[in-house]
Amino acid sequence: MSQTNMRAMILDEARKPLRLAEVAVPSPGPDQVLIRAHACAVCRTDLHVVDGDLAEPKLPLIPGHEIVGSVASLGAGVDRFRVGDRVGVPWLGWTCGKCDFCRSGRENLCARARFTGYQIDGGYSDFTVADQRYCFAIPAVCSDEEAAPLLCAGLIGYRSLRMTGEARRLGLYGFGAAAHIIAQVARWQGREIYAFTSPGDAAAQAFARELGAVWAAGSDQPPPHLLDAAIIFAPVGPLVPAALRAVEQGGTVVCAGIHMSPIPSFPYDILWGERVVRSVANLTRSDGEEFLSLAPKVPVKTRPLQYPLEQANQALDDLRAGRLQGAAVLRINHSAR
Repeated sequence: MSQTNMRAMILDEARKPLRLAEVAVPSPGPDQVLIRAHACAVCRTDLHVVDGDLAEPKLPLIPGHEIVGSVASLGAGVDRFRVGDRVGVPWLGWTCGKCDFCRSGRENLCARARFTGYQIDGGYSDFTVADQRYCFAIPAVCSDEEAAPLLCAGLIGYRSLRMTGEARRLGLYGFGAAAHIIAQVARWQGREIYAFTSPGDAAAQAFARELGAVWAAGSDQPPPHLLDAAIIFAPVGPLVPAALRAVEQGGTVVCAGIHMSPIPSFPYDILWGERVVRSVANLTRSDGEEFLSLAPKVPVKTRPLQYPLEQANQALDDLRAGRLQGAAVLRINHSAR
């Protein structure tokens, strides 16, 4: 590949806008692939990095961890992909492979794990490098922009859904990128969806009903029936006791985000009755392989809201302000150079 420079949106300091710059195209090391980015979805985790909620990013940093692109060149030892293959890059970018967590199928909990768009430069750029072992083949039926949100909103949502077991009545708190994907999977599985949005957000409630929710209302409202489980996608701590009040005895409340505001104290009686509160951390490669093979069968249809790379700050602002239905996706137009 002859191109030596690329565009990138760079975070220099938390709580500051990203800066558009021209930087050198990275070179792939051993077991790495250089990827020509085509699309990168904008995740709430990106917002937590940019806003300083996740406090240990490498700086300067190129954010972005829902990357779809084509392999441009191969580092030494790469044997999973060829030049031209379409691949996806998720949040989990590297693990040690040696600790008890890695050896027991729980690599998502590896203490030495490194994450794309946090400790590893990500996809708000023309090119990125990634470890071949942590890339996925992308289903041919999805466009680049449709596939990008599957790589975190979809994967973390799917892991969260699995944690609810066989729950039939399922509550989704926060109806954004992850919920709009997982609602489709849950309906395909025969579950009833109860959607909780910000109070008064009629547009999000209508969107949820459009995707098959049997009920949609503000998070300040109780559901018409007790739920078997709930997934909290919104990073709002007070939703935990609200969800506990909404689930039946024996029910599970899954906190799906990597960051949440403080959870207020609550009376023991809303936890009693063998209710469970649990978190979901990151993802494993097996989660990705399983979900990406399932998504075309549903089929999952994402709602990508497209922005050019240079408008990454606007996409983040729209996500921060709750102006999105579906998922924001940066479209990487290489002819714009």
